[in-house]
Amino acid sequence: MAKVQSRYVCQGCGAVAAKWSGRCESCGAWNSMTEEVLEKTPGGLSARGKGSQKLTFVDLHSQSEPQSRMVCGLAEFDRVTGGGLVPGSAVLVAGDPGIGKSTLLLQVAARLAGGSSQTSAACAYISGEESIDQVRLRARRMGLAQAPVQLATATSVRDMVASLDQPQGPSVVIVDSVQTLYIDSLESAPGTVSQVRAAAQELIRLAKKRGFSLILVGHVTKEGQIAGPKVLEHMVDTVLTFEGDRGHHFRILRASKNRFGPTDEIGVFEMTDRGLEEVANPSALFLAERRGNVAGAAVFAGLEGTRPLLVEIQALVSASPQATPRRAVVGWDSGRLAMVLAVLEARCGLALAGQEVYLNVAGGLRIGEPAADLAVAAALVSAATGQEVPEETVIFGEIGLSGEIRPVSQVELRLKEAEKLGFSRAWVAPRAKKGAGKAQLEGNGLAVEEISHLQDLVGRLAKPQSPSLRAQPSAH
Repeated sequence: MAKVQSRYVCQGCGAVAAKWSGRCESCGAWNSMTEEVLEKTPGGLSARGKGSQKLTFVDLHSQSEPQSRMVCGLAEFDRVTGGGLVPGSAVLVAGDPGIGKSTLLLQVAARLAGGSSQTSAACAYISGEESIDQVRLRARRMGLAQAPVQLATATSVRDMVASLDQPQGPSVVIVDSVQTLYIDSLESAPGTVSQVRAAAQELIRLAKKRGFSLILVGHVTKEGQIAGPKVLEHMVDTVLTFEGDRGHHFRILRASKNRFGPTDEIGVFEMTDRGLEEVANPSALFLAERRGNVAGAAVFAGLEGTRPLLVEIQALVSASPQATPRRAVVGWDSGRLAMVLAVLEARCGLALAGQEVYLNVAGGLRIGEPAADLAVAAALVSAATGQEVPEETVIFGEIGLSGEIRPVSQVELRLKEAEKLGFSRAWVAPRAKKGAGKAQLEGNGLAVEEISHLQDLVGRLAKPQSPSLRAQPSAH
């Protein structure tokens, strides 16, 4: 007979413990340990492995036909996935509630199913959160009521496998969402770590066996992390995060993992009353409401994956009525801001210790690359001194602890995007190879000015009578 055992699993990180405790020793979460009942069959694999089959090995150099990707026609979605969906792949799409995950995937399914005879693919949309009538209402509002997409509502993985495990099954399967699925052989409730892991594993195994593309919708925690066990992100081939601020009308689809394409790629969409519309030129969108000749604003020429992106960085420096001045950051790393402020204080004599500092990346975009250091420093110095950054200037470069400006990658790509949007000047880090690279950059039509140290930037923006400046330290 099978032996019944129980264990306690943390619903935040998936750590397993033999007994219950109020606090998880792995991640520190309180009241996250849940009991799960397991059935252990005696005898091990050798006792019940009579129906096993030997593995078939092939040579690495053996030739095989490459699988063609399924392109849906949404250029931004195809860009993030690496050129389309790969047959037999598993994609996890996560995001905040109401951000537009179901809307985006319904549009993707409609595009794939309603394409030409050569590119169309049979799509199945399985919802565990909404009824069929609710999905139809959304499709009607978006103008997709006539799309040949197969709809179903189910939460049992056993029923899904029985319906999808057939030779003439669909080519694309969308499951919304993985937190609503359950396997009846497990005693735990849907959404727990064991149910999410087992349900995803069963569906991914079927997708690899039958060769259809599986798209799983996942929830996120209040901290913004993908809910469920961390092993779920390792099980799938691609992890996409749907981001966006509810106060803005655009959404960003970001790839953090992709076995079939580049990572850190983004796709930009605009939320409308008829669904999501792709944005071909996101730089123009982020700079649409920009006002020139304003102190505390600088334009950063960034890079998201393979796409150059221009965005405005805004800073505000004001006197603090409190003993501990406040540091507020939106869209950037707060630790990175503390480092830039310390370098400005120690290396450039900019007195900001008693000032409140607010930093914002306009438009709701989140920047993670260190190349934004120089643009952030320019916005801070401009806000502290009241001297505007020249209007048609883009800035990028990494700042070291000694105040030196380090070069960044893909300089030519950033400058070409700035020139396309009408900018005439660029403040950049000194190039590692002077000579051939200099002539190539100057041919872009921009006046490229190199800044080797943070003091050079402060000297361009600081007013002599500014009270924020102390006596300058020795020259670098």
